[in-house]
Amino acid sequence: MKVLVTGASGFLGSHIAEQLALAGHEVRLLLRPTSSRAFLTFPFELAAGDVTKPDSLPAAVSGVKAVVHAAGLVKARSEAEFRVVNGQGTANLVSAASEAQPAIHRFVYVSSLAAHGPSPNGRPRPLDAPARPVSAYGGSKLLGEQAVRTSSLAARGVIFRPPVVYGPRDPAFVPIFGLARRRLAPLLNGGRNRISAVYAQDAARAIAEAATSDYAVDGKTYTLDDGEVHTSRVLALAIAAAIDRRVIRFSAPFWTYQAAALANEIFGLITGRAVMLTRDKLRELRQPNWVCDHAALNADTGWTPAVPLAEGMRLTAAWYQEHGWI
Repeated sequence: MKVLVTGASGFLGSHIAEQLALAGHEVRLLLRPTSSRAFLTFPFELAAGDVTKPDSLPAAVSGVKAVVHAAGLVKARSEAEFRVVNGQGTANLVSAASEAQPAIHRFVYVSSLAAHGPSPNGRPRPLDAPARPVSAYGGSKLLGEQAVRTSSLAARGVIFRPPVVYGPRDPAFVPIFGLARRRLAPLLNGGRNRISAVYAQDAARAIAEAATSDYAVDGKTYTLDDGEVHTSRVLALAIAAAIDRRVIRFSAPFWTYQAAALANEIFGLITGRAVMLTRDKLRELRQPNWVCDHAALNADTGWTPAVPLAEGMRLTAAWYQEHGWI
């Protein structure tokens, strides 16, 4: 099957595209001229374009049987930038795919648990519960979901809301590993926050199979996880164990995160760069429960996670060390 993948120059998108290629599918990648090719070590067809440039998309979707839309911003210089890329960019791609000939068999959108919102009681929220994002990022991913659901592709659309995704090629966990190497593990709320997580290759496998299989997934929304709910303390200990460090765990008051976020924002304004830790991001981080499960996905496809947290962190650390990231 020929599949168009967006976001393949990034972390999760590269794993999705790689798994599709390894499964024998023809992979076409939507890439900007400035997109990195560092992780693209498999055969692929190039489609030059950008989801924010609608004129570049009809050629990209022409002749493919499925689309996996994994492109998006996880950090931005403003809420408007989030909305342009994650919201309107998704709408642009959906519009092009809706008009593609021959018809697209399936459109898979990689959203985020941030679009659904945190769980107030520490248990996974029903998938059809009203979405309650608490950040600009979550709101922009919800706009992307709405673009899929209100299009003519809705009946052939599949939406994934991953929780924390980690693994090789992920830059987001590098600073946390770096602190652990210095034997430090600052914990917000004393490390009591409850978090679902999934290893990148497990998530990529689920998404790739949903795009290319005959499973009855059309029109559905899924979450996925590694089968456990972790605290941020357990997450920190798994990272420390992965690099064979004993860390000093300490509870960092919220005001220290606020100060760091404000300093980051000022740096971003001065340099014109998007930064990850912002006061808006803190609205997500301070939530006590970001939990989900894979029950619905397992029922419909049989998918189960293969990599538990301790092994996943060990594999991640080994990749970081091999590539000089830590």
